[in-house]
Amino acid sequence: MLRGTLWLLLLLLLLGPPSPPGTQGHRGATSLEQEAEEQDPWLGVQRLREQLKTIGSLSRRYWATFSCTVWPDHCEDQEAPTPPLGWSLPLWGRRALDSFTEWFCRFQDCCTGGRHCRISNNFTGLESDLRVRLHGQHLASKLVPRAVRGYLEMPQVDKALALSFHGWSGTGKNFVARMLAENLYRDGMRSDCVKMFISTFHFPHTKHVDMYKEELRWQMQETWRRCHQSMFIFDEAEKLHPGLLELLGPHLEPRVPEAQDMEPPRPIFLFLSNLGGSVISKEVLSLLKAGWSREEITMQHLEAPLQAEIMKSTDSGFGSSRLVKENLIDFFVPFLPLEYHHVQLCVRDAFLSQDLLYTEEALDEIAKMMTYVPEGERRFSSQGCKSISQRINLFLS
Repeated sequence: MLRGTLWLLLLLLLLGPPSPPGTQGHRGATSLEQEAEEQDPWLGVQRLREQLKTIGSLSRRYWATFSCTVWPDHCEDQEAPTPPLGWSLPLWGRRALDSFTEWFCRFQDCCTGGRHCRISNNFTGLESDLRVRLHGQHLASKLVPRAVRGYLEMPQVDKALALSFHGWSGTGKNFVARMLAENLYRDGMRSDCVKMFISTFHFPHTKHVDMYKEELRWQMQETWRRCHQSMFIFDEAEKLHPGLLELLGPHLEPRVPEAQDMEPPRPIFLFLSNLGGSVISKEVLSLLKAGWSREEITMQHLEAPLQAEIMKSTDSGFGSSRLVKENLIDFFVPFLPLEYHHVQLCVRDAFLSQDLLYTEEALDEIAKMMTYVPEGERRFSSQGCKSISQRINLFLS
């Protein structure tokens, strides 16, 4: 429907502007041609066929020019149709086409800068977002940008980058994934280079796993065709079917580097999971009770117990998959449980995002609505910063 409408609009360009005054000199030739056609109607039919053929060729060239402007990935290997000798896009046609393209791109994503136009790789913005907008996750805010930047700036890569985020719900795993998309790609989560899959939504039924595998394989291939730097996010990764995890294995394995003159593909895989959240909270609580400050906790404190917990889990196939057993995951990133003052910061951010005025009393009141554990100490929010907006609505109602 869309392309049919575009064809019609582009054909209207071929009609051109009305003849300006002062073109009467051509009427004599036209009259002679009309007289000849009246004497021999077949000449008129032939002339009409030639005109239609010419218009068809030129309209195809308009379409090729337009489509290669707004969808360059689809014409990289195609040659625009060549119009008949002596025909080209006239000046008025080029101007009209430029105007039409500009208008069309107000409503439709247009990639007009070639193959890399979807990629922004704003590492400074990423670091700033993680520092300012992410609360209570000093490990993730340091490890994630360092791993991603190092991978994308490496001259040659021999495998995909795989990061696995672990922690309780509401601690920021999805938030960080969105920040990555927003800063690495022009259109953020809407980018053609970013695909997000939620296990219980996209792959809910075990009996359809073969169909899911085909769909996932196709989605990945299409994304790689469009983008040499792609991102695949798997939320609720602990609930992925073993067959889907097996499908992903070869794409995370080391591969032979591309030739020096070829740009290597740089896929990024993010796995988001609640798996290991309890052991992270246990270790953090133990360290805090031992007198460590939260910011003194390092990866060395959490990495080994987290990986051990993931591998021994019997509730998920993720820990027993080849992704974990064959060390195809590059970094396991722990997300620490959030404390009361972190929840207050989340409430403040939610007020600001909705342009609402707030007081310290309001922040305190809404933060108190959350459930805190352990039972006797009430140190960590069991839901992190999840459902903050709903609690603000309840507070304001």
